[in-house]
Amino acid sequence: MTMVTSAAPGSRYGSAGRPARILVVDDEPSLAELLTLTLSYEGWDVRSAADGEAALATAAVFTPDAVLLDMMLPDLDGVEVLRRLRTEWPGLPVLFLTARDSAEDRAAGLLAGADDYLTKPFSLDLVVSRLRNVLGDAADTPAGTVLHAGDLELSVESRTVRRGGATIPLTGIEFDVLEQLMRVPGDVVPETDLGARIPGGRTAVVALCLASLRRKLGVEINGVGPGYRLAAD
Repeated sequence: MTMVTSAAPGSRYGSAGRPARILVVDDEPSLAELLTLTLSYEGWDVRSAADGEAALATAAVFTPDAVLLDMMLPDLDGVEVLRRLRTEWPGLPVLFLTARDSAEDRAAGLLAGADDYLTKPFSLDLVVSRLRNVLGDAADTPAGTVLHAGDLELSVESRTVRRGGATIPLTGIEFDVLEQLMRVPGDVVPETDLGARIPGGRTAVVALCLASLRRKLGVEINGVGPGYRLAAD
């Protein structure tokens, strides 16, 4: 089996010890240049693109370890770019950059599959910190790990979920929440733990995510006290 690794938390490196590759996608030249310079100073290998089509073309040859993606691009919507990226690279960390700062916009962005959501204006230190977090997440669990709960199967490496042999597409946040529940099937996972993978830990986003998982997977996820439990069978 081919092993896939990502940068360790706080590390500058991607797989095989090379610098982590970051793709910056934003149509504001000054911001894209500032982000590129800042991330390059961190020791990362950085490329930029000014629109969705250019981002997809760059990703095909650059194979980034993480993407900073503006939600409002001149050609493709950021959510569509995210969808296409995840079709090719299911586990690719993607952070949305946006001027939309309402709770509804944040929830929509995260439920669309983004790993994080940064509202403009943001501090450069925050961008670096959030990137280190998402680059480190994939290193927390050995590649190749597969979790089971009844006929539900979750691959941590490929970030795919199957039930009864059929692949079920999930957003990034849905996958993260399901992974936590499947690590202890039949046991209660505190809502605070489920929300820890969601920027801001919003209760409303957790509830929406769980409702979507019940609908997509046809499984029982029950509220028990201050947490939730995935039925083991």
